[in-house]
Amino acid sequence: MQTTLPPYANSLREGLGKVTTKEGLGGLYKGLYPLWGRQIPYTMVKFATFETTVNQIYKTLGKPKESYNALQQTGVSFLGGYIAGIGCAVISHPADVMVSKLNADRQPGESGGKAMSRIYGNIGFRGLWNGLPVRIAMIGTLTAFQWLIYDSFKVSLGLPTTGGH
Repeated sequence: MQTTLPPYANSLREGLGKVTTKEGLGGLYKGLYPLWGRQIPYTMVKFATFETTVNQIYKTLGKPKESYNALQQTGVSFLGGYIAGIGCAVISHPADVMVSKLNADRQPGESGGKAMSRIYGNIGFRGLWNGLPVRIAMIGTLTAFQWLIYDSFKVSLGLPTTGGH
């Protein structure tokens, strides 16, 4: 819907009207459960992997976090964020592909389970992994910058960077 040519609708009101007329109110939520199936593991991996990775980076460097200056610590945050982003991309990619396919290919009135079975039958297990390298580059970079911005802000307030306890 958001990337169709010509545009699906020219305004939010027009788009809502088209979706609800064609698919009912359920059409507004057809990708919600698969979205949760992607976003919840994604977020869990983002935080758990980041903390673990930053701790491991400091362990590998051989000195405590406090022995590095703020720029070096935010560099560790950036690297840890990128590695966490790789984990996020890998864990959430199959669900992201399915959400995209559901939003593009779900038939009106078709249950979520039936739609996912039909789509999976068409694309198979390998199809769930299409585009993973690009997603790794995108999510790795995005997550790295999120942690860099977060820790840079903390440093500007005089707070310690995240991780490395």
